[in-house]
Amino acid sequence: MDKKADLLLRYPLSTPWIYNGTTVLHFGLGGAVVFLGYASAGWIAPLFGALYLAFAFGETYLLMPLRVCPHCVYYGLDGARCVSALNLWSRRIARPGNIAKFGRRAEGLFCPNNLYMASLILPIVAAIPALILRFLWPVLGMLLGLVGLLVFRFFVIFPRLGCLHCRAKFICPQAASMGVREL
Repeated sequence: MDKKADLLLRYPLSTPWIYNGTTVLHFGLGGAVVFLGYASAGWIAPLFGALYLAFAFGETYLLMPLRVCPHCVYYGLDGARCVSALNLWSRRIARPGNIAKFGRRAEGLFCPNNLYMASLILPIVAAIPALILRFLWPVLGMLLGLVGLLVFRFFVIFPRLGCLHCRAKFICPQAASMGVREL
């Protein structure tokens, strides 16, 4: 008989550290790719690097807790801590939402899921022209690091640490796309 994955009320503290550490490292490397990769463009590099960092951190640590987390089951559960622990931050800055609206996080072109994906993919895309215009070993190393962090997120964090054990996986479009609902 196959055992189903345990649904966690409170993820171990190591899980949010891994999730957020990977996220912060990804965004930091992304900003560094823009700063260093386009440094020869003068003031444009710091401007676009700062804009990317504001977008990435703002989308993940402000917009998600305001627009997505209030509708998640973890928001309303006493003593709960989700995979990112953003439910704890969301409780401080947002009013409770409606669990029935949680799936809307993946609806529309500029939905929270797509913006989050953009924050992860933009620096990878930005690194390629930077390397073509002016090859720098550190930029190549950062590009490889970004790809590695993205692969780690999609093949380890989401399916093994996060979505597999999430109490919202039965209504979450991300969990459906990961194929973890029946596990």
